[in-house]
Amino acid sequence: MIQVDNLTHRYGDRTALDGVAFAVRKGEIFGLLGPNGGGKSTLFRILSTMMVPTGGRASVAGFDVVKNAAEVRRHVGVVFQTQSLDKALTVEENLRSQGHLHGLSGLTLTERMEHAMQRLGLLDRRKDLVESLSGGLRRRVEIAKALLHRPEVLLMDEASTGLDPAARRDLSRHVESLREHERVTILLTTHILEEAARCDRLVLLHQGKIVAEGSPRDLCSRIGGDVVVLETADTAALAGKLRERFGLQPSVMDGQVRVEIENGHRFITEAVEAFPGAIEAVSLHKPTLEDVFVRETGAAIE
Repeated sequence: MIQVDNLTHRYGDRTALDGVAFAVRKGEIFGLLGPNGGGKSTLFRILSTMMVPTGGRASVAGFDVVKNAAEVRRHVGVVFQTQSLDKALTVEENLRSQGHLHGLSGLTLTERMEHAMQRLGLLDRRKDLVESLSGGLRRRVEIAKALLHRPEVLLMDEASTGLDPAARRDLSRHVESLREHERVTILLTTHILEEAARCDRLVLLHQGKIVAEGSPRDLCSRIGGDVVVLETADTAALAGKLRERFGLQPSVMDGQVRVEIENGHRFITEAVEAFPGAIEAVSLHKPTLEDVFVRETGAAIE
């Protein structure tokens, strides 16, 4: 449904995308995960036909985003990071206005508005002014707008930014429902780990390059065992001692020493006993997407 081949984009001397390639299957929720400045927004703008790439090729629903931009727009719905709702209008009025932009009117538009509001849980808020809605509800109205022309693909750029965790989970449930009931293919950009973990597959973007690709489970399985994080006054010294004593390859980031190891709870006991007084605090957790990103890039997502 979405095909990206060797996509490159430069802003002067800065390379924002460097040979990016991936494919999104029909009915899939696909994520682009990475920190701000990693290339997500540039890729989003290219796929939504707002920007022409420097090199490479991309297609959506079988149409080239450069050669057939008008056709791409007919087949995609777009939810931008910056909200585009008119706060002085009601939910229903915002949807009707959007429908007119797509050339919809009469019974057809009314039926599509009803369906979109029902699918996004907005029927009981249809007469409410947008300015009175919470951030999560406004995002749902944005998605309803994007679905009025019945697109095959929904592109969402950092759609959960600014929402609290409960609102993010609620939004994710509605997105999953769209995929299940409407068979809409969804591509979203995010820097939020919880949101990325709900995707079927994703790519990790760093400095314009893909550093990993796969399902959240498959990506996390690349890290065997547990992740142990040690806090100490001298990270370089502790990392060196761990390499010498245990034959490990720890990483140092943000004033912490991170170790990937089987049976992390046993290692913690051994490390504390081996270096009394050197370890000030310790934590242990199962591998996350953040750990995968740190392993591949040496940098944090957030």
